[in-house]
Amino acid sequence: MKIAVTVLALGLAGFAVTSGVAQAQQITGAGATFPAPVYTKWGEQAKAATGIELNYQAIGSGGGQNQILQRTVDFGASDAPMDPAKLESGKLLQFPTVMGSVVVIVNVPGVQTNQLKLTGELLADIYEGKITKWNDPKLVEANHGVTLPNLAIAPVYRADGSGTTFVYASYLSAVSPSWKDKVGAATSVKWPAGAGAKGNDGVSATVHNTRGGIGYVEYAYASQNHLVTVQLRNKAGFFVSPTMEAFQAAAANGDWANAKDFAVNLIDQPGAKSWPIESTTFIELPKNPTDAARSANVMKFFDWAYKNGDASATALEYVPLPESVKAAVRSAWHANILTPDGKPID
Repeated sequence: MKIAVTVLALGLAGFAVTSGVAQAQQITGAGATFPAPVYTKWGEQAKAATGIELNYQAIGSGGGQNQILQRTVDFGASDAPMDPAKLESGKLLQFPTVMGSVVVIVNVPGVQTNQLKLTGELLADIYEGKITKWNDPKLVEANHGVTLPNLAIAPVYRADGSGTTFVYASYLSAVSPSWKDKVGAATSVKWPAGAGAKGNDGVSATVHNTRGGIGYVEYAYASQNHLVTVQLRNKAGFFVSPTMEAFQAAAANGDWANAKDFAVNLIDQPGAKSWPIESTTFIELPKNPTDAARSANVMKFFDWAYKNGDASATALEYVPLPESVKAAVRSAWHANILTPDGKPID
């Protein structure tokens, strides 16, 4: 699904931007659908103080990566980090904007939100077709006090390539050797069991309309649509519900300092409160832009968001970046985004 959004952004420190600009300066971006709502919100809030207009097409992570590699947009957006070799050959800088979490949703008669407890191993067995009934002894053992029906499990997955699938499959690969060997992690994988549906809306609708259904979606989508989520067991062995506190705990435990291209791994992080399925969404920006002014405006927008957008991001169920990461991104902009004659854009 394509979503066109118009976003206005405030200036990056060191750039002079005034309100009442006579003519808007347009920049273009394309890619991940996951961050589109927060980009839209940031733009609405910055509107009165900027002269930069962003045309963002939410066409999916793969499309965003392809378009920036082809230089048909000013920046690409992707939930899955771009392959390091592609970043290098494409002369691209990758940096994060916000973080989000993937949650599991179910349609099991009598089961309420966050009542059901699952582990990564159980999820992998369900999606491999090894566990096919909700009253399977392994599920019953993990859910004492919860009545589970003799009902077929109907796994649902994303039929389209997506960053959400990459994150979910990465989690299953991290906790299940069988899944890692047989299926692995990518934006699109060969699912051993279940039925496909397009987008978060397709997965949620299919689960909602299927007795015994189970699927995965981004948390923001599940929260806003009041979907029935489950608890998951984290690396520390605790069952946790999908909450902002749990997401922030996982983010705080990420090894940002040693993450090449800012592609930090937030899957199954340590900590008693950490949610186990979390990821960062990224921007890819040319290091050698043919139009330095447009790349400067891209940085102005995201710098404004870093300074002013945390509250609105949190309200939309996104997890803001740590301040230290924002500072590292600004340093990366200055060191890597250069004019045609090799000078920093500042």
